[in-house]
Amino acid sequence: MRINIGELLMQGRQEAARQINSVLVQTYWHIGKYIVEYEQNGKDRATYGSGLINTLSKDLTIAYGKGFSISNLKSIRNLYFTFPKSQTLSDFLSWSHYVEVLKLDDALEQQFYIKQCERENWSIRELKRQMKSMLFHRLALSKNKQEVLDLAKDGLLVQDSRDIIKDSYVFEFLGLPEQLL
Repeated sequence: MRINIGELLMQGRQEAARQINSVLVQTYWHIGKYIVEYEQNGKDRATYGSGLINTLSKDLTIAYGKGFSISNLKSIRNLYFTFPKSQTLSDFLSWSHYVEVLKLDDALEQQFYIKQCERENWSIRELKRQMKSMLFHRLALSKNKQEVLDLAKDGLLVQDSRDIIKDSYVFEFLGLPEQLL
């Protein structure tokens, strides 16, 4: 059996990055839990006018450096609200993946994109692209779900010039029967 040192190094680096991301997400979940359970007394929000997140942002930034902006702390708190059990967090997604998924309001849509990231090993850029293209909604509306998934995975393969402009969803507002489109 021949060992490829380059492949071993790449695998080791990828595993190390995955472990670091997993620990970071778990740590942020625990910080979110602390903010909600202790600082907010289990409530959805801190007492009006307390400036809790602003104060925490300043204090944590002074003590620990970057990473504790107001928006990041809101995302950390939202992580705990969205995933009240830390065991439901994926070890395969980075904090950046979660930040993107937490922007979605629908829990089913969030879970869809999480599962797709795991299944397809999506980068942050790919996740953003798929979310922007509304893959979840296209799938929900589609009669051929596998075709939409294949399109999301492989992109559009142009075989005929008519494929470029043929889009039944664009002309849906006309109320024409589907066979005419």
